[in-house]
Formats: sequence, structure tokens, C-alpha cells
Amino acid sequence: MTSEEIAHKYQIRRLRRGESVASFNCGDEDLNDFILNEAVKYREARLAVTYVIEIKNTNNVVGFFSLANDRVSISDFESKTEFNRFRKKRFVNEKRLKSYPAVKIGRLGIDLSVKGQSLGTFIIDFIKSYFAVDNKTGCRFITVDAYINAIPFYLKNNFLPLSTEADTDHTKLLFFDLEEIEDK
Repeated sequence: MTSEEIAHKYQIRRLRRGESVASFNCGDEDLNDFILNEAVKYREARLAVTYVIEIKNTNNVVGFFSLANDRVSISDFESKTEFNRFRKKRFVNEKRLKSYPAVKIGRLGIDLSVKGQSLGTFIIDFIKSYFAVDNKTGCRFITVDAYINAIPFYLKNNFLPLSTEADTDHTKLLFFDLEEIEDK
């Protein structure tokens, strides 16, 4: 589906306080458990805010993502030298800090019933625009601890590995520089 077709058929909205999702299956037990049982608790504790993508006029949730504050910092890199190379490419000398503001995609899931319709990319584009247009929060990067099997999806959406070092057996820390978006 094209972005226009998706925008015509679906809507993204913030999950309301106390609202829960009755059914969802993306094929990943951890992601299913988060949207079905944990999203409300994360919101109440102010740890993450969850958004849902649903078929317009039905409230049928077919995807979700959660966002939290994050940072890209020296501790994310193998060495101070690697961090210095990273920031030297992106910032003038006066803006060389020990960390830079980011938003983290904590979870992102698409229901199996709509897989292959480009909803994941639609969500990523939504998040990029949300933080790039009018610079709402002073956020420079989007980060994600991508599951190993999701890395190709994020790479396709112009995320890059933050470090050459392997993060864990299950995830890899990736980032997107919001400065890459032309229409600010």
C-alpha cells in the first residue's frame, strides 16, 4: 500500500489513559504481551507512551509503537574515540556534548492480519515527522534496540548501527539522525 492509501484507511492515535487493547497478535509473544498487558502500566508510571494504528471508524488495532526518552551518549560506544568520530560528523565544535537527546522506539508491532502492507514503514515515517517537524522536543536522534530479525526493516528505513560492537544476542542498537530529514 502507498502512504496515501494507508493514511486513508488507518489512523494513528495515542492510547488513552487506562485504555487497553483487547486482542492483538504480531507473532511475537513479548510484543503481544506488552500491548495487551503492559502498555497501560508503562503509561501510568510515565515510562513510555504507546500509540496505536487502527482501521478508521472501527477501533480495530492493527499495530502499535511505544516511545520513551533516550539519549545517545559516550557509553553507547566501544571507545571515546568512536564516540568522537560519531559526533564530529554531526556537530560543530561548540555543540560537542557527552550525550545528545533522542527518542527511543521501545516497542513496535504489526498484527499478522495486515503484515506486508507497509504499516511498519508508515509508523517509522510518522515518528520521524513527529519529531522533525517544528522540532517539538529538541530531539536529534531516534534510537531502537532492534531485535536481530528486525534489523533489515530498520536498515531499509535508514537507521544505522550506533556501534560496530555486537550489543546482545537478541538486539542491536540502531539510530536515525533527524537531521537527515530535509523538510524541517
